[in-house]
Amino acid sequence: MERRIKETTIFFCFLFFVFFSSYAQNTNKQEALVHVINVLEAQYHIQFNYAEDTIENIFLISPDASLPLKEVLTYLETQTGLLFSMLSDGIVLVKPKEDKILCGYVKDKDNLQPLAYATVQTLMNSTTTDEHGFFQIKVKSITQPVTIRFIGYQTIVKPYNQFSKSGCADVFLFPNFQSLSEVVVSNYIASGINKINNGSYEINFSDFDILPGLIDNDVLQSVQAFPGIQSINETVSNINIRGGTHDQNLILWDDIKMYQSGHFFGLISMYNPQITQKVSLRKNGSDVSYTDGVSGTISMKTNQSVNNKLNATVGVNLTDANAFVDVPINKTSSIQVAARKSISDFIETPTYTAFFERISQNTEVSNNTTTITNTDKTFDFYDTSLRWIYKINDKDELRVNFINVYNELQFNENAFVNDEEESRESNLTQNSIAGAVHYNRTWNDKLQTAFEIYETDYKLKAVNVDILDSQRFLQENIVSETSLKLKSNYGFNEALHILGGYHFVETEVTNLDDVDTPLFRLLVSEVVRTHGVFSQLGYRSANRNSNLNFGVRYNFIEKFSKSIWEPRLSFSQRFLDFFTVEVLGEFKHQNTSQVINFQNDFLGIEKRRWQLSNNKDIPVITSKQASLGLNYSHRGWLFNIEGYVKHVEGITAQSQGFQNQFEFSKSTGTNRISGVDVLFRKHINTFSTWISYAYMHNEYRFKDLQPNYFPSNYHIKHAATLGMTYSLTHLKLSAGLNWHSGKPTTLPIAGNEIVNGEVNYEAVNISNLEDYVRLDISALYNFKLTNKTKANVGVSLWNVLDRENQINRFYKINNEVVNETNQRSLGLTPNAVLRIDF
Repeated sequence: MERRIKETTIFFCFLFFVFFSSYAQNTNKQEALVHVINVLEAQYHIQFNYAEDTIENIFLISPDASLPLKEVLTYLETQTGLLFSMLSDGIVLVKPKEDKILCGYVKDKDNLQPLAYATVQTLMNSTTTDEHGFFQIKVKSITQPVTIRFIGYQTIVKPYNQFSKSGCADVFLFPNFQSLSEVVVSNYIASGINKINNGSYEINFSDFDILPGLIDNDVLQSVQAFPGIQSINETVSNINIRGGTHDQNLILWDDIKMYQSGHFFGLISMYNPQITQKVSLRKNGSDVSYTDGVSGTISMKTNQSVNNKLNATVGVNLTDANAFVDVPINKTSSIQVAARKSISDFIETPTYTAFFERISQNTEVSNNTTTITNTDKTFDFYDTSLRWIYKINDKDELRVNFINVYNELQFNENAFVNDEEESRESNLTQNSIAGAVHYNRTWNDKLQTAFEIYETDYKLKAVNVDILDSQRFLQENIVSETSLKLKSNYGFNEALHILGGYHFVETEVTNLDDVDTPLFRLLVSEVVRTHGVFSQLGYRSANRNSNLNFGVRYNFIEKFSKSIWEPRLSFSQRFLDFFTVEVLGEFKHQNTSQVINFQNDFLGIEKRRWQLSNNKDIPVITSKQASLGLNYSHRGWLFNIEGYVKHVEGITAQSQGFQNQFEFSKSTGTNRISGVDVLFRKHINTFSTWISYAYMHNEYRFKDLQPNYFPSNYHIKHAATLGMTYSLTHLKLSAGLNWHSGKPTTLPIAGNEIVNGEVNYEAVNISNLEDYVRLDISALYNFKLTNKTKANVGVSLWNVLDRENQINRFYKINNEVVNETNQRSLGLTPNAVLRIDF
């Protein structure tokens, strides 16, 4: 009985609780202002006068019925933002208050960076945020909606009274297309260089300080600061990523593939540093939307935001004069233009002379027979770049890119023929021209699509005259490529998204050899078309400690009816607060490679020519790569170690640049590489110092050559750098020491150098050149000329010790004697810069 009484009591208490809760909820329910006014008119025997549009769409909780009328009117003003004025005849006049001012800073929710030129609108007014993300706008009433939009981000629409009332607060926008990549290690080597959680490295030149020996933001020189990346002959046209050849690098400029990389035939980058804002470097774990580049990817980006303020820069250094301008067209569109031109037409500086002697040593430009002299040697280069961006609305964006690069070398060959002096001109030109259109659309908070199309063309042309034989030898190497890519990215939530798309590439390569005496002409043109379909899943945990990108790319090569599957993986996991473990892997392929037919092709200056795979004696190059890394970062200390293995199949002997017994071999083979990259760095306020070390084992296997296995031409077993940077308010200083073991070489057998009229070599690549050592320093100083004009001056010294580093050695027989030729690196080379920013 007692139990039943307890149950009944509990039941009625429960009913009472439910009833009371419902009653409380009903009494606290928001009512329309017009309804509240009607109740108050009956309760206090007053009359409210108002315009209907003034009080419509305003809701509030009814005031306490026990309050006096004066407190009721104060409550109404507080809740609605309207003025309630009591007139003497019992009439309450309702009208809007004066315009309110809303201000704030619009920022990206993920990285807290300000969003410049975001649109802020009310029903009557409109404005955009400044470069700091700040805005200020008039609002008619506290219930008037305010809209904030920025392309690629979720639009905010909410009334004034839902924004912060305490000053100009931050307003955060969430990306529509949630990027799951973020910085794992900031200031990886120096300021502006970061390590990203997808395994890539990023250089942000807007935050970049300085590197040893560099006073311009030379993209392809800067990437050589990372362990595992170097140039075996000091040129940006021969960058070796983990022991691969330069043609195995995918080089992108705003997603356009480039087949040329340098001015001065490789001594400086051809990409104007003023228009290039960011560089992404990937050694492994590439995104599935990329194809080509079996060794690595270097992707350059211009500024992707609209600028509504005119910016301009002019500068000059000891090799070129340059200019850059960013012009706003309107609030939704701006255009950037950059140009560079060598100054050799006006003055030949020590830097120009050093560069010219470096590229022409041991070539037909500097060497000729005793009866022939070369005169009037000139070299010229220029480049122009353009980027136009148009934010059509908050969902659509259009971007157009264009780049044109030109190098030209000329000289006259002079000799007495039949007792008369004759002179004929030889020349070499190298030109790249490319353009692209990118269209991005954000459909909603979850879906974004992108369409890209580009055309890129490269041409290398040489006219080599032989004045004694009255012969002209014309050579051309032309690459023309068209690409079309469609990508879509769908975000299920903040943690998970999926990328998918289609990619079509058509590549045509033409090679011409034309001799006038005796008449000979060989023209070969080949085309390869590739279709690619890709999909990738991205995941990031709520605490952002776990990051995963896993996908697969399927490629079909029409000409060979060949299918290639390429899985890709990047995974990182943070643990114990300061540690991050990283696992990367990828399969890749490429249809193009550079080969050397003869060492004197194209005047011996740029002797490599592009060729297409034929799936026979020139196979499609494929690679497999895996790596495991560990990072520790705490209180300015950084330790990073990464071990890797890489296997490349389908390389040809001609693409490796042999100058020994395999110089004319046409065998195909594989390249097996394993190694470890290590970096220590300490950052103290504005001082940073680092030491990096790379160990690599790099060997070939050519089944048709003996021996089958031997060291690669790019087998740099040990490499180390020691560097430091120091920054003050206006001054930046940097110094660095580079060392690596000598390049492999093949020597003639001592005492038996010639056999059957040919050089009698020892086993391939069992000897090495001398160790390479180079010390570089640089300094930059900035100051104000006027309130709106800044200036930068800088100086650098490359190879301060003026050490004659050997970068190559080869042998030729002359008059039955083996002659040794050594090619040297740049000696002590100064540079200086003056730049003015408007």
